[in-house]
Amino acid sequence: MTAERVNPPELAPPTGFSHAVVATGSRVVFLAGQTALDAHGEVADTTLPLQFERALGNLLTALRAAGGTPADLARVTVYATDVAAYRVHAPELGRIWRRLAGRDYPAMAVVGVVRLWDERAMIELDGFAVLP
Repeated sequence: MTAERVNPPELAPPTGFSHAVVATGSRVVFLAGQTALDAHGEVADTTLPLQFERALGNLLTALRAAGGTPADLARVTVYATDVAAYRVHAPELGRIWRRLAGRDYPAMAVVGVVRLWDERAMIELDGFAVLP
């Protein structure tokens, strides 16, 4: 995939995301929502940062299984049950993102939700990638 990150000077400088991603490739991979489920289908972590790390790891595992890499991500949506807590932990979540996915940020959004499918989950990530 070739990806051009577009961040117009008329918009506020992005931190941890890109305003737009122009992706050119031949395969689109749609990634289902991933929470902090372990291999047995249980939410294994009890803090927001640990749940974020596992959910992102699960998303990247699915992406790699489909033949992609973190740089192929074009769009990721983060669903959080507590946006205020997400903001408090944002610096740590950014460090987790960079360690697992690098600095090629996709277009992103954080959406506050009342609850997720598994009531113990605090965070869910979904997205899509464009592969060569």
